[in-house]
Amino acid sequence: MKGNEYADLIAKYIVANYKSHGITVYREVEIGKSIIGKNRRVDIFVVCEATNNAFAIECKYQETTGTVDEKIPYALSDIAALRIDGCICYAGEGFSEGVSHLLQASEFAAYCLPDATNLAPSKKTRELDHMLAMNFRWWDTLVGERAPFTNGSIPIFEPRVPRAAKEIIGSG
Repeated sequence: MKGNEYADLIAKYIVANYKSHGITVYREVEIGKSIIGKNRRVDIFVVCEATNNAFAIECKYQETTGTVDEKIPYALSDIAALRIDGCICYAGEGFSEGVSHLLQASEFAAYCLPDATNLAPSKKTRELDHMLAMNFRWWDTLVGERAPFTNGSIPIFEPRVPRAAKEIIGSG
């Protein structure tokens, strides 16, 4: 898979799963300047008109080892400097161990590799799902099928009074 094919897959995944939340997905949108003063173009731009909120996504897919390792620290710094929320969405086996750890630890990176045949959310899409949910406040995405907690959810016990306390209370 090439980089633009990966970005298309991520855009399709977002549309398939979150269009019902009122978002529009755009590809290749110019947004200001990069940290080195070049015109910046993000791979995916997700907009919710109702809330006037947006999220920028840079896509990085690496099947084999190559030059992408040198580009990742710059890409993370650039997305962090962006004046709107965004992330690096990544997948592939070609990242070095060090860069893989850098991406996994970054608050600005989300692993995502949807199944192209059904585009269903899965463990392989969870990081991007959570970033989108937190940005757009889609709490239903985070809560999923969980039932709300109530006091009836657990048994309530009477507080246990230690024997020494009973003796003090009883001797009063």
